[in-house]
Amino acid sequence: MIPPLDLPDVNFWVALTDTTHVHHRRSLSYWNSERSERIAFCGVTRSGLLRVMTNPKAMAGKPFDLPDAWRRYQQFADLPEVDFLPDGRSFEGLMAGWCRSSIFPQRLWTDAWIAALALEHGCRVVSFDADFAKFPGLDLLLLRP
Repeated sequence: MIPPLDLPDVNFWVALTDTTHVHHRRSLSYWNSERSERIAFCGVTRSGLLRVMTNPKAMAGKPFDLPDAWRRYQQFADLPEVDFLPDGRSFEGLMAGWCRSSIFPQRLWTDAWIAALALEHGCRVVSFDADFAKFPGLDLLLLRP
């Protein structure tokens, strides 16, 4: 059963946006036939997408300029099926607990943030990154090429 809301990771949004990305076709396949009725950005995925799209190294020397990056993000954000999830109070409790128990290494702050937000809102995380499996109780759709 597909959950009512998906929260894709930054790597998904980059692959969907960049037609030359190695995972672009897989991202399109998910978008066209596997996604939930609703899909969401959060502050971390929005800023991550914008940061990566404008980074020359991350974009193989062909970054988007700032206005074009924002325009591409806005095209997704304006779709009726796309939501924006705010951080909430239970999110903070999850993050605090995970930090006290050290269930994730420092390199996974962004993943932890997305995972906690997904758990708070009852969403499925969509990613090419298997590190999300470290977070207990997380509904994860791990995209494979």
